[in-house]
Amino acid sequence: MDDRQVVAAQIEREPRSVVDVVSRCHLNMPTVIRVPPHLDDGTPFPTLYWLTCPLATRRIGRLEAAGGVKRADARIAAEPELAIAYQRAMDRYERDREALIAPDAPMYRPSGGVGGSRRGVKCLHAHYADHASGNENPIGANTADSVEPLDCAIECVAEIDGRVVVNPDWVEP
Repeated sequence: MDDRQVVAAQIEREPRSVVDVVSRCHLNMPTVIRVPPHLDDGTPFPTLYWLTCPLATRRIGRLEAAGGVKRADARIAAEPELAIAYQRAMDRYERDREALIAPDAPMYRPSGGVGGSRRGVKCLHAHYADHASGNENPIGANTADSVEPLDCAIECVAEIDGRVVVNPDWVEP
């Protein structure tokens, strides 16, 4: 199985850009991919790091549904040191993405920090993906404390009858 096939099965659709795996789980499955600032069709894309791991995606989805984004925003507003670290992560993310934009890129450029946010936490998935890629991101690190370990017993994706699909035997631990 190649990474593009695995990622397509994980996200349940074909990726819209090159698949560059930047993080893998203990079973060697992609966890996070880096997405170029412009997709293959030229569409600007603000999310530099995309979470592909189905387990992390589910767990973070539950955190968001339970008010995780509002809690993160409230912490940033109440904790000056966290606010400074958060802003550093947002600025670094935007600089890193900007550095990947070719001089001859389409006129419309992605902007903002993590996930394209200009203010506040937009998506815990994007912050976690940034953190899981090895970057300092306090919201991503806090999210990791709530969703890790990603301790699947078997791979989330399998090759069955020549097709790469979500493993029918995979269950959330």
